[in-house]
Amino acid sequence: MKRLDKKIGFIGAGNMAEAMINGLLESGLTIPSQISASDIRPDRLAIMSQNYAIETIENNTQIFKRCDVVILAVKPQQMNHILEEIADLLTNGLTTRKLVISIAAGVPIRKIEQYLYRNLDDESAKLLPIVRVMPNTPALVQAGMAGMSGNRYAGTDDLQTVHNILKAIGEVIEFEEKDLHAVTALSGSGPAYVYYFIESLLQGAKELGLKRSDALTLTLTTIKGAIKLLEEAREDARVLRNKVTSPGGTTEAALKVLEDRKVGSSIREALKAAANRSVELSS
Repeated sequence: MKRLDKKIGFIGAGNMAEAMINGLLESGLTIPSQISASDIRPDRLAIMSQNYAIETIENNTQIFKRCDVVILAVKPQQMNHILEEIADLLTNGLTTRKLVISIAAGVPIRKIEQYLYRNLDDESAKLLPIVRVMPNTPALVQAGMAGMSGNRYAGTDDLQTVHNILKAIGEVIEFEEKDLHAVTALSGSGPAYVYYFIESLLQGAKELGLKRSDALTLTLTTIKGAIKLLEEAREDARVLRNKVTSPGGTTEAALKVLEDRKVGSSIREALKAAANRSVELSS
């Protein structure tokens, strides 16, 4: 991957920011001297400086002033304060182009625009494109899945920059912003569904008399194998499921219980509930 010749700043240095920084460095997309981070926790900044040799700054506005790409990696409840700080810097307009990336769940682009564009004319606003990203926690091991959506000022080069950054921690797909609610429900919250399923399998295995260590190996290897087969066989999940399900066999007996308990419809309802909550949080 070609090196990104831009100064990248993180406002917020939590787990997701660390995952992105680690991915950026491991992929060779950038180097430590091109990355800065701020956080309200001095101990967190000390860890980031020690582990990654990046510049750490306590002042959020210095990140915005110094960097070409500014990643808002704070909790949603902290966003108003951060956006207010940045907006105060823009009272005299903007003369250099900066790309703002938000990974704050449930914070819509229009809200970010309300703060950042309130003191800008259209020409200055064009210099401040905004891209909203919905990542997930497997990014912590460079196996993330993210959805991204840019505003009207985010051009092809801006979107490619965000795409390259996110590819350093996994995979990424571009969506219209309205679809990020579904992305949140599926991949954003998705790891929790998988862990819930694994918890249930392990508890069931325990009740059948298996040791936890053996049950965990069986479970994880089976799941990884099933995913690999689905990826490489290029067949629909339903087709592969039917290949495992012999009439009158053990798999059929298990699936009948799942069908009788309406597990499939419950999963679909769960996704809808998550998407609806995402809509509520964005309003």
